Amino acid sequence: MKSPTVSELAPGQMVEGVFLVQSREVRQKRTGDPYLSLVLMDRTGEVDGKMWDNVATVMGTFDRDDFVRVKGETQLHQNRLQITIHSLQYCPETGIDLADFLPASKRDPDEMLAELRGTIASMGNEHLRGLLEALFADEETARRYKTAPAAKGIHHAWLGGLIEHVLSMCAMGRFLARHYTNIDEDLLLAGVVLHDLGKIHELSYARSFGYSTEGGLLGHIQIALRMIGEKLPPGFPPKLRQLLEHMILSHHGQLEFGSPKTPVFPEALLLHHLDNLDSKMETMRASIEKDKPLPSEWTGYNAALERSVLDKDKYLAEKAAPERKAGKAAPAARPAGGSSMFGQALKSAVGEAEK
Repeated sequence: MKSPTVSELAPGQMVEGVFLVQSREVRQKRTGDPYLSLVLMDRTGEVDGKMWDNVATVMGTFDRDDFVRVKGETQLHQNRLQITIHSLQYCPETGIDLADFLPASKRDPDEMLAELRGTIASMGNEHLRGLLEALFADEETARRYKTAPAAKGIHHAWLGGLIEHVLSMCAMGRFLARHYTNIDEDLLLAGVVLHDLGKIHELSYARSFGYSTEGGLLGHIQIALRMIGEKLPPGFPPKLRQLLEHMILSHHGQLEFGSPKTPVFPEALLLHHLDNLDSKMETMRASIEKDKPLPSEWTGYNAALERSVLDKDKYLAEKAAPERKAGKAAPAARPAGGSSMFGQALKSAVGEAEK
């Protein structure tokens, strides 16, 4: 029997296969006996796993980032799919292809890096362009930037997720810099490219996604400021440097979200909203995609969004079914981007940016 991938799992399914342990906790039942709470993953996604019995015999045999062979059955719990584990066995890494277990961007990383270099080359401000070129002339920085995820688990949490997130923000930033005529496009794009630069060292992504010791001690904002200082070209205007550093310091938008500063000029505020918009839209998409096999039109609760998400395709399909049975034609699909002038303009601008 071929082992299903995480994305192929459905409720009431017997499962036997190898998974990567993304997280591992030993908890206690009300009786005081231990049970295992796991997050298991492969390249297609992650799923919760609970092992209730015979835990003492296996809990010391494996750890986070290990591979395990699991036998169990899927079920729904609070509208979330999980595996009730009947047996679990540690698997040595020999013969295992890591590419089968770490999610990765559908886009080619070298192609994305070339697109980013093209964006940098198009910048008219020689100081900002020179700084970015100096940073990406470092082969290790370029390699990490095209490989790193954008986050540990909230949005764009896959290999190549960081650069994919940045390129999406660049496309939106170019359009909005022309819509809001007081925006310095080069400054905004430089902020987009640099705002999460420190994540290439903050996050660990050789096995499952987590935080490096450096990331735990410093965080990506401080790491980015250090990297910029190390590559700053001679003669870089001090005031321009301060603007760029403020954009990095304030890109989370609010002090309670980890920003040492809140945005105080237009490019800094726009950078924050571009970052927030792209991350939230991806989080919604991923939440819907993850729960697609489940029957409910609502996803499970998403802690990052602080809500469950409506799968509108399921919702519309269920409501349209009686009309089709009555012989009524289904309404024509709306064009992508909506019918508003803004939607059409945004679609056009993004298309130009991707050429």
